[in-house]
Amino acid sequence: MSNFKSDFLREIEARGFIHQISDPEALDAYAAKETVTAYIGFDCTGPSLHVGHLMGIMMLRRLQQAGHKPIVLMGGGTTKVGDPSGKDEQRQLLTDAQIAANMASIKTAFTSFLTFGDGPTDAIMVNNAEWLEKLEYISFLRDYGRHFSVNRMLSFDSVKLRLDREQPLSFLEFNYMILQAYDFVELGKRYGCRLQMGGSDQWGNIVNGLELGRRAANLDLFAVTCPLITTSSGAKMGKTAAGAVWLNADMRSPFDYWQFWRNTEDADVERFLKLFTELPLDEVARLGKLEGAELNEAKKILATEATAMLHGREEAEKAANAARTAFEQGGISADMPTVEVEIGDGIGVLSAVVAAGLAASNGEVRRLIKGGGVKINDKQVTDERSLITTADITGDMVVKVSVGQKKHVLLKPKA
Repeated sequence: MSNFKSDFLREIEARGFIHQISDPEALDAYAAKETVTAYIGFDCTGPSLHVGHLMGIMMLRRLQQAGHKPIVLMGGGTTKVGDPSGKDEQRQLLTDAQIAANMASIKTAFTSFLTFGDGPTDAIMVNNAEWLEKLEYISFLRDYGRHFSVNRMLSFDSVKLRLDREQPLSFLEFNYMILQAYDFVELGKRYGCRLQMGGSDQWGNIVNGLELGRRAANLDLFAVTCPLITTSSGAKMGKTAAGAVWLNADMRSPFDYWQFWRNTEDADVERFLKLFTELPLDEVARLGKLEGAELNEAKKILATEATAMLHGREEAEKAANAARTAFEQGGISADMPTVEVEIGDGIGVLSAVVAAGLAASNGEVRRLIKGGGVKINDKQVTDERSLITTADITGDMVVKVSVGQKKHVLLKPKA
C-alpha cells in the first residue's frame, strides 16, 4: 500500500480501483490541497450502460465523495467514429438521431451515483460534440496531428491487437485516439480538468492526452486507470449467458439486477463488496471471510447494497424479498419479472421458456428439461411436448416458470 495523503487516492487504492497512475506523488499532492476536476468518457453506442461500466462510475462517485468535481463526458462526437479498443471489427455507425436517443437514455443511470448541479464539487455532464463537430479538418491536423507519431500509435493495444488478428482497422477508427486526446485538452482548457480516468485498456489513449496537453497547451495533466474486471472464472464482468447486465431499469429489472449480484462467485464476494458497495472495509473483510451457507448471506448483502445504489433502497428490499419468496419459500412475488404471453388454448413449454427469456432457443430448453432444470409452478417438467394452459394459471393470475434454482419469471396471460 502506498502512503497517499489525499483521501481520494487512499480510498480508491484501498478498495482496489488503481491499476496504473501517471505521476502518483504529484497527483496525490494536488488532490490533498486542491479540488481536482476529473472526467471519464462514455460513448453512446447503446441505450444503456451496463455493469461493465460500473468501475468508472464508482471512481467518479468516490472522487465526488472525497470533495472533488466529476465530469461525465458523453461521446456525442466520438461515437460517430467508434473506439477500436477491445473490438475485432468496426462498430456499427449510428445516425445522429440514434446517438441523441442513446445519450438521453444513458444519462438517467448517472443520477443514482452522482450529485449534479452548479456547485464547486457538483458533477456536470458534457457532450464532446460541442467541440468535435466544429473542427476544421486541415487546421486540426496542422495544430494537433503533428504531435502524434504513427509508429507509436501502431504500438498501442487498441490498434495492435486488431492488426495482429488481421482484422481491418478503418482510418476513421484510427483517428479515435487523437480525438480522445483532444477531448482531454479541451476539458482542461474549458473546465480546468486535470485528471482523466478509465479502464486499463484506455491507458495508451489517456497517455496520448497527457502528452498532447503538455505539447499543445502547456497543461499539466494526470491519468488513473482501473483494472478490467473479470470474475474468478475468467468471465467478463457484466456479461451473462442472457446478455449484458444493463443499468437502466427498463432493460433489466431491479429483481434481475439483484439476482445478478446474488449469483456472484464465492471467490469474488469480498472484491466486489469493496468495489461496488460502500460498506466499511472492516465489515467487507468480515463478510469476505465467511464460508458455506454464511457466504450466501454475504452475497445477499452485496446484491442488496449494489441494487440500492442504482435503483434505491426500496426497490432493493423489494427484490430481496421477492427472491426470498421465490427461492427459499417456493412462492410467488409481485416483484418478480413478469412477461405477457398469449396462452390461448395452450403454449408449448419450449416456447414459454424462451418467451420468458430464460433460454435462447428451443434446443436449449430441451437440454434443460432433460437435465431436470425446468419447472412450471414449482413442478418439474419431464415432457418437452407439454403445454401450459389456462389450468396452470394460479390464483395470482400468473404462471411461474423456473430454470434451475435461481431463475424465475412470471408469465401473465395477455388480456
